[in-house]
Amino acid sequence: MNLWDSSIAQIKEYIKHLSNQRSMRISEQGERYEMLVNIISYLKDDNQKASKSLIRFAERILKVYSHWQEMISNEEKYIESGYELIAGVDEVGRGPLAGPVVSASVILDRNICILGINDSKKLSETQRELLYSEIQKYAISIGVGIIDAEIIDKINILRASLDAMSQAVFALSIQPNLVLVDGQHCPNIALPTKSIIGGDGLSASIASASIIAKVTRDRIMDDFDKIYPQYGFSKNKGYPTPDHLTALRRFGPCKIHRKSFAPVSEIIQQTEITFNL
Repeated sequence: MNLWDSSIAQIKEYIKHLSNQRSMRISEQGERYEMLVNIISYLKDDNQKASKSLIRFAERILKVYSHWQEMISNEEKYIESGYELIAGVDEVGRGPLAGPVVSASVILDRNICILGINDSKKLSETQRELLYSEIQKYAISIGVGIIDAEIIDKINILRASLDAMSQAVFALSIQPNLVLVDGQHCPNIALPTKSIIGGDGLSASIASASIIAKVTRDRIMDDFDKIYPQYGFSKNKGYPTPDHLTALRRFGPCKIHRKSFAPVSEIIQQTEITFNL
């Protein structure tokens, strides 16, 4: 694009085009980043109101590009150390009173940039669904591990989370050279691992895994909502919201509730006491 021969309307359309693109080759990402910098510099010499609005628009997109570079820098330093295939691992569902804990493992294509990737908790449902599709389309390999409520009650949530992570890594179609794990604890796997506290906000691979795990678990809970509609699982996803707790006290726990978790265990005890009386 030749800025000197472009109108404000043409520049606006170009920036809008960039804002709609979520995935591209790394080489294209670098070129477009440089173009955005040039556009902002060019528009700053123009005092039109429309130009100031476009500067803000371009700066928002530039921030997204910069965020990708920050997120991928963790992987890049390990690639420079000789690790060719890096998997990011994360889990969701430790805190809910119902449903499984789900983990995902993702090996990203180092030649593809997926803009907008972030900790799944910082994204809206719509953003997660869009990025889920992009990751599924461009990742080299994706693995998912699921541990249900019954097993969680038997072995505790920490062990269940680690087992779900192991399952996710074993489910990959290709073995990674290094596994980056969100949090303090690493699963017991025969591969080099590195734990990163807050990794879902620092590593593109881990953030991608958090998105895959979150969307996968949300869809599972949506399915359970059709079986147990009284608990509102499609809304609360099994977390202890006021409405969920009210339903739990009214109807008691169902098959997918974690019986070892308070207040589920307390409600079970109260029911047993009342029955014995």
